[in-house]
Amino acid sequence: MSINDPIKVGVLFSREGVTSRIENTMLAGTLFAIREINDAGGIDGRELVPVYYDPQSNPQQFRALATRLVQDDKVNVIFGCYMSSTRKAVLPVVERWNRLLFCPTMYEGFEFSNNIIYTGGAPNQNSALLADYMSTRFGARVYLIGSDYIFPYESNRIMSDFVHHRQGGAKVGERYVHLDAKESAFTPIMKDIRAKQPDFIFSTMVGKTTRMLYQAYADAGFDPKKMPIASLCTSEEEVSEMGIRLAEGHYTGGTYFQSIDTPRNRDCVALFRKLFGNEVQPNMSWESSYYQVHVFADAFREAGSDEHDILLPYVLGREFDAPQGRIRILPHNHHARLYPRIGRVNSEGQFTILAETPGGVEADPYLVSHSFDDWSTRLRVNAVEEGRHE
Repeated sequence: MSINDPIKVGVLFSREGVTSRIENTMLAGTLFAIREINDAGGIDGRELVPVYYDPQSNPQQFRALATRLVQDDKVNVIFGCYMSSTRKAVLPVVERWNRLLFCPTMYEGFEFSNNIIYTGGAPNQNSALLADYMSTRFGARVYLIGSDYIFPYESNRIMSDFVHHRQGGAKVGERYVHLDAKESAFTPIMKDIRAKQPDFIFSTMVGKTTRMLYQAYADAGFDPKKMPIASLCTSEEEVSEMGIRLAEGHYTGGTYFQSIDTPRNRDCVALFRKLFGNEVQPNMSWESSYYQVHVFADAFREAGSDEHDILLPYVLGREFDAPQGRIRILPHNHHARLYPRIGRVNSEGQFTILAETPGGVEADPYLVSHSFDDWSTRLRVNAVEEGRHE
């Protein structure tokens, strides 16, 4: 390979299937970063070229296409995966062939691979803060509802553990819905919620069924001021799909919101809009998809190679000024220091940021050292939120 040859990277995000809408934003974030890098001269003058396939939200397709990228396209680095089931489908491929997967989705934790960089949030960076925040303000009796696959089951288990450490905490219900479910699947769930009257609902719904949950909630006449839905994965893109009427007043815990009021984020969103238009809503998955490409590019410039054993030491420990704040890839667990926040959907379809952690929080994916009650020492509650509960 010539030192002037393009650098190929694999890209696996779905444009079809049940999670295609959010994965399309991740694809856009990835292509945006690649565009920025190439417009600035590439990586030491070499063009960064995405080799893209559409896995159609299917774990078997993710595995087959990851194998194709490695064996046929000779790609050393892959950016991709949204659902944990698809990440776990790609995991044996990158481990067998010693390639590197950058996975940008917040997830349930309790995983490590020497062949994965996890750039989304871990449970101590989202579930812990969300549990503390909702329990303190609404009560600790929670109803858990999620999609029927790995991430919701594990995230609901973690949330249940968190609320049990609060006074009066209890899991009052737990239901799962297939990824391809119909609206009618939510009717008995709303009836059960009405009977059990939780303090808040914790949603780990993904894909098209997210809108169905919020629609069923509204149709049931529930009030988000009294019993809101709190989620890890309802982002600006899902809000755009379901509409403000269904989403307003509900909560999300995440490391990035489009409404972050910093020059870095404003400039980044403005440039994205200029280059890609307004069809995609920047969100937490978009942002981590974006910044992880820059982490790779910066590491490549120093390593001079994208081969796993050469590149990885330059990825670990690397920092980057992402739209959410200055992130750092942690050498000991391949996760990142991120900036947990709580947002509430407002009348403009954006998130009003109610609380945030200005200094960032290092990922603790196995919840080894995290205290359930340590958020009071690191959390900044914004003035707009204080007025909300007077």
